Amino acid sequence: MSGKQVLIVDDDEKIRSVLAECLTEGGYRVSLAQDGKEGLRAALLGDADLVILDLSLPGFDGLELLRSLKESKPDLPVIIITGYASMQSALQAMKLGAYDYITKPFDLDHVQLVAEHAAQRRRLIHENTYLKNELRVRYGFDNVIGRSPQVQKAYVLAAKVADSSASVLILGETGTGKEYLARTIHYQSPRADGPFVKVSCAALPEPLLESELFGHEKGAFTGAIARRLGRFELADAGTVFLDEIGDTTPATQVKLLRVLQEKKFERLGGNETLTLDVRVIAATNRDLKQALADKSFREDLYYRLNVITISIPPLRDRLEDIPELVNHFIRKYSEDTGKNIEQISPDGMAPLQRYSWPGNIRELENCIERAVILCNGSTIQPQHLLFSDHSLQAPSTPPQIEPRTLQEVEKEHVAKVLERCDRNQTRAASVLGIDRKTLRNKIREFGLGTGIAGSNPDHGAQTHR
Repeated sequence: MSGKQVLIVDDDEKIRSVLAECLTEGGYRVSLAQDGKEGLRAALLGDADLVILDLSLPGFDGLELLRSLKESKPDLPVIIITGYASMQSALQAMKLGAYDYITKPFDLDHVQLVAEHAAQRRRLIHENTYLKNELRVRYGFDNVIGRSPQVQKAYVLAAKVADSSASVLILGETGTGKEYLARTIHYQSPRADGPFVKVSCAALPEPLLESELFGHEKGAFTGAIARRLGRFELADAGTVFLDEIGDTTPATQVKLLRVLQEKKFERLGGNETLTLDVRVIAATNRDLKQALADKSFREDLYYRLNVITISIPPLRDRLEDIPELVNHFIRKYSEDTGKNIEQISPDGMAPLQRYSWPGNIRELENCIERAVILCNGSTIQPQHLLFSDHSLQAPSTPPQIEPRTLQEVEKEHVAKVLERCDRNQTRAASVLGIDRKTLRNKIREFGLGTGIAGSNPDHGAQTHR
């Protein structure tokens, strides 16, 4: 408790003195006020963590001071001093937001205990506020890594819908960052102060998933020894994220549909209908249109979820983002491990841009984390990189290669990059680290125009931003 500030407001000098001595011994810094107006001024201008306030003050009484404090500093805990004869006023004060009350004559041990609990509550409120602000910063649209048109399109759309309560369906392969996007939408929305609750729909069989989503009453099934609140109930006033929604069964889909339509549900084994205020963000790596065609996913639920659809591209289709992502992960894991790794060598970056990344950003992050752990210098080298495809490993001895001219090697590399970039010259130039004019010159020099660059230099390019 050392360093905590308490303000004591009481017109009785003896009570002020006794409380001041008691709390000073408990590690508090104490300031004093003898009437309501002086107490209000001290509370507003000072840095009190706690106010102990006598209700029976002359003129500007304790209840008036309490109202003023709750209007200007709602999270400042106030402990009321009262006598047994004025318990009705103490109860009124509790309704106005007082944290607790102590009665005359004082039990000084009790005073210290109540003060400690009040100060701890304020500390938790401040920590919670700090963490929420940190989450807003972490999951900010300004922190998005990616220059590719597809990524920019996804996050521009997400920024537009964040302020609404519309359902959002996020599509993308495993590891592309669907959960990160869902959290960003939540923490940049008016619901940011509410909970973000994730449910992994593919991780649980149907009976357990239903209980996880909607909760259950005691005795609802074997093993239900107590009431349990479901994820929807826990997410009230916030956001529930239904990950891998495409793996739910038709029976669960029916209940999800009702929640989306009516904002109502019952716990398993219960008769009480509960109403909630929850935004639903769902995600899947499955082709839901195919699931509709083969009747494994309900069409009415699909259209309820599909108010806004955001697609996240796989990493192999956004090669120009790899260097930025790599540098981000190097900084992150260098800080986590206490290492001073500054960069990755060009020979190390090259295989990262050749690899197909079946695990997408998650696999890339794991690869860089391992590399940081294995690297003892300041620069990550090819030998520090481990891939699922072992054909990309740096060989222990240089392979025997057929001698070729530098121009032949460059021509082959430019042709491969153009092909990987769907013949989009803007993207290919970015991957190659050259400008478009230089790339066009190389296309003419190497005779790659026919069937590679085509007549449209930005074939396949996205025009949106």
